[in-house]
Amino acid sequence: MLSKWELDTPVLLIEKEIMQKNLRDMQVKANKSGVNLRPHTKTHRTPAIAKMQVEAGAKGITVAKVGEAEVMAEAGLKDIFIANEIYGKQKMERLKEVAKKVRVSIGVDNKEQVMALSEVFTDAGFPIEVLIEVEIGEKRSGLVPGEELVELAKFITNTPNVKFKGIFSHEGHTYGASSPEECVQLFKKSQEDTLYAAELIRKAGIELEVISMGATPSLMLGEILPGITEIRPGTYILMDAAQGHAINDYSRCAITVLATVVSKPTPERVVLDTGVKALTAFTRNKGICFTPGFGIVKGFEDLRLDKLYDEHGLINNREASEKLKIGDKVEIIPNHVCPTCNLYDKIYLIKDDMVIDELPILCRGKSQ
Repeated sequence: MLSKWELDTPVLLIEKEIMQKNLRDMQVKANKSGVNLRPHTKTHRTPAIAKMQVEAGAKGITVAKVGEAEVMAEAGLKDIFIANEIYGKQKMERLKEVAKKVRVSIGVDNKEQVMALSEVFTDAGFPIEVLIEVEIGEKRSGLVPGEELVELAKFITNTPNVKFKGIFSHEGHTYGASSPEECVQLFKKSQEDTLYAAELIRKAGIELEVISMGATPSLMLGEILPGITEIRPGTYILMDAAQGHAINDYSRCAITVLATVVSKPTPERVVLDTGVKALTAFTRNKGICFTPGFGIVKGFEDLRLDKLYDEHGLINNREASEKLKIGDKVEIIPNHVCPTCNLYDKIYLIKDDMVIDELPILCRGKSQ
């Protein structure tokens, strides 16, 4: 068996026991709240991990793109929600082929997409299930609760080859909350707005099977209101520097990037072989998910990478320079796990510092 410290770098590591605890904790929360857990697998893009989540009790999985759905379906995942809007005949034809193999649904927020889906699924022999996205504060895609949303629901029910399944929302704006207390308040309001949207649709005589929402920080900190039927957190299973900051606990971070010290050109500067191509340059400059620097160096007190180049990561800290020598290896907790996973072909599962498995990241680059 190989020690993780013997691996060539940069390389992606997951502490299996931490990951499994994170997985179990969120499943327990969903079960206690009487909701389905449909984890967002864009976090890890790894079918083997998605299967672990389903085996632990998840209802199905969430993906962001048709390409991810194709890979997950091929790997044996049977119930997939694409929590995103897509457009274009090529993508919709591919979606139809996935829907012939497994149960798949997709998000919509406009009539043009609904009409295009209806046309593509004319010869499928079954309708494509759709959920309307509700905008509840992130100000991205989706419709605010109101007349336009109800009209779209009516339009879907009167359009052939599409089936109205429900609504979904994403409280991504909670990442910018100034405190855990504000995050909880925003989550409560987001749920209330989502439930209000559902009630508007019901008053129009249209039933909903699914009312889906959820993001990792809000679900880690807040409670789920009655009426929500499904939650879709993603990052919770691996965590990262942003989520660790949100709950003030970095011990929940299962994922790290192993790096090697390759240069010490000054008494303060330590150069690692992990730049933008090994770590994301993503940062958040405020809120509970605040991420100063470009990743946390484990084994030191709040030590972070100061700068990233394509192939180089820089630490400017005399204490770290005195402790580290060229050839030493360090683990870095990435700021944002989702784009970091997309940089690697595989993940090494670790237990007691030993490599116990290799998992291919089969959805890497599947962004079409």
